[in-house]
Amino acid sequence: MIIESGIIIFLGLLALAWKLPLHISLRLLEHSLVLDVTVSVLAYMLHWGTFTGVMAAAVAGLMCSGFTATAKWLFGSVRKGRYRPGVFNLSDRLRTA
Repeated sequence: MIIESGIIIFLGLLALAWKLPLHISLRLLEHSLVLDVTVSVLAYMLHWGTFTGVMAAAVAGLMCSGFTATAKWLFGSVRKGRYRPGVFNLSDRLRTA
């Protein structure tokens, strides 16, 4: 039950992040540690009060950490206004956005 709850929390956070413009998402990926800590703390604060809630928030935080590391490796990041490509180059999508 804890793992399933963590997955649901993570998917909810992912759905919110999906709505961000591409250049903002890539800028956030440059600061992946700050992003991971912020998301984890917010998840803990929202689910504080029960052991199950805290453990589900921990699972969501771990999944967020793995996702941001993988996304940064696959898609790259934006640092100081300059795109650093990952495995997939999104330069053409950034110019049209």
